[in-house]
Amino acid sequence: MDISRKSPFGPLPSPPLAAKKPVSDTRHGITRTDDYAWLRADNWQAMFKDPSILDPEIRAYLEAENAYMDAAMGDTAELQKVLFAEMRGRIKEDDSSVPMKDGAFAYGTLFVTGGEQPHYFRTPRDGGEKHVLLNGDEEAKGKDYFRLSGIDHTTDHAKGIWGYDDKGSEYFTLRIRDLATGEDLSDVLENTAGGGVWAPDGKSFFYTLQDENHRPSKVFHHIVGQSQSEDRLVYEEKDPGFFMGVGGSLLDDFIYIDIHDHETSEYRILSTSDLTAEPRLVAEREEGIEYSMTEGGDVFYILTNDGGAKDFKIMQAPVNAPGKENWTEVVPHEPGRLIISHMAFARHLVWLQRKDGLPQIIIRDRESGEEHAIAFAEEAYSLGLQGAAEYDTDVIRFSYSSMTTPSQLFDYDMVTRKRVLLKTQEVPSGHNPDDYVTRRVMAPAHDGELVPVSLLYRKDTPLDGSAPCLLYGYGAYGITIPAGFNTNILSLADRGFVYAIAHIRGGKDKGFAWYETGKMEHKQNTFKDFIAAADYLNQQKFTSYANIIAEGGSAGGMLMGGIANMAPEKFAGIIAAVPFVDVLNTMLDDTLPLTPPEWPEWGNPIDSFEEYQWIATYSPYDNIAARPYPPILALSGLTDPRVTYWEPTKWVAKLREKAPEAGPYLLKTNMAAGHGGKSGRFQRLEEIAFEYAFAIKVAGKM
Repeated sequence: MDISRKSPFGPLPSPPLAAKKPVSDTRHGITRTDDYAWLRADNWQAMFKDPSILDPEIRAYLEAENAYMDAAMGDTAELQKVLFAEMRGRIKEDDSSVPMKDGAFAYGTLFVTGGEQPHYFRTPRDGGEKHVLLNGDEEAKGKDYFRLSGIDHTTDHAKGIWGYDDKGSEYFTLRIRDLATGEDLSDVLENTAGGGVWAPDGKSFFYTLQDENHRPSKVFHHIVGQSQSEDRLVYEEKDPGFFMGVGGSLLDDFIYIDIHDHETSEYRILSTSDLTAEPRLVAEREEGIEYSMTEGGDVFYILTNDGGAKDFKIMQAPVNAPGKENWTEVVPHEPGRLIISHMAFARHLVWLQRKDGLPQIIIRDRESGEEHAIAFAEEAYSLGLQGAAEYDTDVIRFSYSSMTTPSQLFDYDMVTRKRVLLKTQEVPSGHNPDDYVTRRVMAPAHDGELVPVSLLYRKDTPLDGSAPCLLYGYGAYGITIPAGFNTNILSLADRGFVYAIAHIRGGKDKGFAWYETGKMEHKQNTFKDFIAAADYLNQQKFTSYANIIAEGGSAGGMLMGGIANMAPEKFAGIIAAVPFVDVLNTMLDDTLPLTPPEWPEWGNPIDSFEEYQWIATYSPYDNIAARPYPPILALSGLTDPRVTYWEPTKWVAKLREKAPEAGPYLLKTNMAAGHGGKSGRFQRLEEIAFEYAFAIKVAGKM
């Protein structure tokens, strides 16, 4: 079969060819041989913390791939600069958030002109001079990578916990800062998950520790001034399939220990009146049962899918007896109305829900039971519920945007129902929403389901099939991709692109069932839905197959690998960011950070032959063959603990072996970053400009 297609790249130097060092593995009587398994560093745990110890042969190969990528993309250098300048021009460089009131102060973040990192500040409660508590630019000096995890202040506002990761490995170091002087105390806590929860007296806090396999498996209690080695172990989760987080109530009277995988959860609570007590179990974990808690004074409000409530309901239980036997219904389950999150305040219960594919915020008066909604009229939009930092309040905060409308931030009085516009996102270089069209269309899937697709394009874009299109998808973990405002996309729309988001199964865009039918044995619905979106856009002449560039990252990168194998002829190019493409090998390796917790999402191929077969059928790396693959850009981070660098590296090596006349296949490995790419706001724009330059080049629009 002729697998060649005309390449927009022209003559290129010979690409790197990875050495083949076969490694065989037999499971369930099936033997597989992986020629590129050697690209997985044996010392990966240590290397994430110290990238300099990477095997020289692996480093040399990654650097050769980067050099080949540079040669292939060399003619886009000027375009990347132009795109970067456009995107930077849409950012208010000295932007500042609207501070959130909390006690005597109000807390917020700001950026300075030219600065890469956020600065955390506070003002007096009702306004006044900003006092910078943490200067991210100062802390990041001299570091190739730097990411802050935020700062959490004590109840008396005297001290704050702040955390940073300076390798991209997501192992965070915690420090304690005197907020009046700006000086850090001597305490240094390593290998944490990035934050902590203060005890009310400000003399100690709780945090999670990441183990050697990068799992937050232990909660510790740290007393200010003592060594980390002296910290008391509060709770250890023995099951490697569960993650753990620690949080606190608005009233400062409970510490929450949240234990969960992707479909099962369990809470343990600790009263702050006795910090040495054993955490109390709320409801024992049951497979497939999720619940989350928020405090409402004398009761807990519990969001759960228990009792067949697939789209969730809200229960309540007494604070002193929160066990499931005492749960009573407050907000009933309503099929098709997915309750996403909830908050409680002194007089109101608030929740964010999605109905008919669109978000709404619902306010309930706790005394009368009267409810009302905050909703908007646009065809596709995004809502964000920020709530409040204080419990005894009638005012909450939320954000609104659409693909054409810049983000707006509102304070909302839950009693008077008055909304106050606090801030509208500024676009310094200018933005006229009337120049653009946003739509939501429905693409018929292979089984008759309708897949929502959100669209953005300029009004003057011809809809005759000639327009290039960037089609984005994710489709995993129940995550919904909002149809919100993104200034970066305007650089594509202004060049005649149609930008599309396919709200495919695997997310919860159309309720919990939309998620259920895009996971485990149904995973291929995710890939088929994305292809259906491409088919619809082609048929309706929003674009054409020859002009569609597909994009997805992480689990969305698995999607990219899946559609590349299933329908390569329907895409002009593919951008796969930190792509999870070596699914079978990863799910068979229970030492990797995310493997046991991910089994409920993909299946456990170690224990189950049936689940092995599910994954083997679609795993992108395992299904590469001689096909007419389009140009593919794969992006990875050397210290990424979520999708390890060797997944895209092996994928590209095997693509090049099996379909050498197709492609080309470009691999860009960031040698100083992890899963999220570079950490600075402008550094990140450089990466987006690179991706868009690839899309524009492939579309022939340079």
